[in-house]
Amino acid sequence: MTATTASSATTMEKGPAAYFKTRLGSFLAVVPLGLWTANHLWNNLAALHGAEAWEAAVVRHSSPFAEALGAIIALAPLLLHTVWGLARLFMWRPNVGSYTYYGNVKFILQRVSAVGVLLFLGAHVYLAWIKPHVFEGHGEEFEDIAKEMFTSADGPTLIVYVLGTLGVSYHLANGLQSWAMGWGLVGSRDAVKKFEWVSLTSFVLLLAMSWGAIFGLYTAGRAIVAQEAHDKAPAAVQH
Repeated sequence: MTATTASSATTMEKGPAAYFKTRLGSFLAVVPLGLWTANHLWNNLAALHGAEAWEAAVVRHSSPFAEALGAIIALAPLLLHTVWGLARLFMWRPNVGSYTYYGNVKFILQRVSAVGVLLFLGAHVYLAWIKPHVFEGHGEEFEDIAKEMFTSADGPTLIVYVLGTLGVSYHLANGLQSWAMGWGLVGSRDAVKKFEWVSLTSFVLLLAMSWGAIFGLYTAGRAIVAQEAHDKAPAAVQH
């Protein structure tokens, strides 16, 4: 991020209250949300090992209390960060037309990706948690998400998840660098450049876990659909 970019970001709000909100917003994004997201993606890699492994890692909990606590740890910081981010988004004025620096491009991509991530997470939370728990009375089932990822009968699920997780990976990894700068962990220009590699490595790792989990669900869905077609074939021949 260049000095020009940083200036455009920090002059939107002034005063102790704005300083506190900025630090709190970045903290919520990186510490609870960042760690939870990385752990969630890691757990979803269990899809590469089949339904039993995935449901044990993602869906099952030791108790209803543990499940509720996990939801609160994820959703409460997400809600607060969303409110904070939307406020900054409406006050933001792009300047990439005047200053086409690398940092400015990243700054704009961070804001644009925030909108996409918000839409993706809203759909994901509803389909993966609210709908099965509230309306169907059970946790998300591996067979359902795997078949949906392969067939996308009710919509472009695979494309949405590929692009959605791309946005999440970029938004979190790039936000990590902004967080480090805002909290004074890196200050000099050389330190910022070196931390760029931390951000880039984080992006690659998050995206690899995301797409690895998607690949596991997709291949499992393909196998399930093929097995169902095979099971129906004898009955069709008899008729």
